[in-house]
Amino acid sequence: MVRHQDAVLRFLRLTGGDGPDAEDALQETFLTAWRAAGTFRGEAGARAWLLTIARHALSRLRRRRSGEPQALVPLEALGLEAGWGGTTPFQAVEDRVALEAALARLEPEEREVILLRDIEGFSGAEAAQILGLAVPALKSRLHRARLRLMSLLRRAHA
Repeated sequence: MVRHQDAVLRFLRLTGGDGPDAEDALQETFLTAWRAAGTFRGEAGARAWLLTIARHALSRLRRRRSGEPQALVPLEALGLEAGWGGTTPFQAVEDRVALEAALARLEPEEREVILLRDIEGFSGAEAAQILGLAVPALKSRLHRARLRLMSLLRRAHA
């Protein structure tokens, strides 16, 4: 199988697996092939079998990462886009007591997702795993929680 490594990597790169995606899919391909070696029927060649596994590995990788930004945008930049000037909601609140009060008014599910993503800095996948959620569900919950927190902070400073 190892003799086909270059062909599999080339296939992954040419089918759109740029950079680390191709490397991750390559690793997943050979792990899957190792685990499934007993199911190889030999109807097609080993290289064809590996390329099929590689194609599925790249597809799974893309699905897992769908909806994730291509690059992580700092919270400060998101604050600028949201009209917070040069600050985030957290920096805009000079009174720490107001921030803590706003966080306390959130539902526990909202508070925990904000704490994990925005304060502790976990990735979406990590936070989803901690909370036992699918990544899309986590993203929805985080979006609603951020909107609710910003609303509470604006009311506190109005």
